[in-house]
Amino acid sequence: MEREEGEDDIVCLESFFINDNYELTKFTFGSEVLELYCLQSASTDFDLTGQLVWPGAELMNMYLSKNSDMLRGCSVIELGSGVGITGIFCSRFCSKVVLTDHNDEVLKILARNIELHDSTQNSICASAEKLEWGNHEQLKYILQRHPEGFDLVIGADIYILICTLPLLFIYVLKRSNIPLLFDTVEKLLSINSEKKRRFILAYVSRTKVMDNMVISEATRHGLKISEVAGTRGTIRNLQGLVYEITL
Repeated sequence: MEREEGEDDIVCLESFFINDNYELTKFTFGSEVLELYCLQSASTDFDLTGQLVWPGAELMNMYLSKNSDMLRGCSVIELGSGVGITGIFCSRFCSKVVLTDHNDEVLKILARNIELHDSTQNSICASAEKLEWGNHEQLKYILQRHPEGFDLVIGADIYILICTLPLLFIYVLKRSNIPLLFDTVEKLLSINSEKKRRFILAYVSRTKVMDNMVISEATRHGLKISEVAGTRGTIRNLQGLVYEITL
């Protein structure tokens, strides 16, 4: 049978672009030391940004390390967990942490890092689930397993969409996942509305358009967004801050 030109090339492209050269890396936040597997440089596939530890995750963990009392005994769901540096940090204080990501390849390294800490910390209260923002079936599945909901929703640098071709940046930005993010956040905060739930977002500014979009989408979904005092600062030469978002 004749092979169509380029057929084999197309089949192998996906595995060619996946970089899984993870290194065990140490991070320190206050008195807490974490070791986990992650990439040291950007993946060639913009959809696999979760393989890296981004500045927003470091900002979030520094904030949480100074305010760990807010985590004690809480249940937490993390959106866009990536390699899990924030969710795993939370698991040292929380009663339950569900770490989520939409990408199957990222979920593999996330599960590996949870297993690593489960074996070194005498069992942790963390688990991983697949969740693509706006996917009602996936969210329904998680909530069926956790019908009481979560005290805290957290996310760090989770709005990033990377494109190395400048001419495509505007196109990628238009396809931003921010509206879907807030669709999901609104649903999570609405569970048992008698109980006050919060979304803690560690935000790193990269474009003014994105800055405005985060605030406008939160407002459009009927959410109150406020900057947490004392969190604004510079991390890896970028300006960052922490938002608290409530119904």
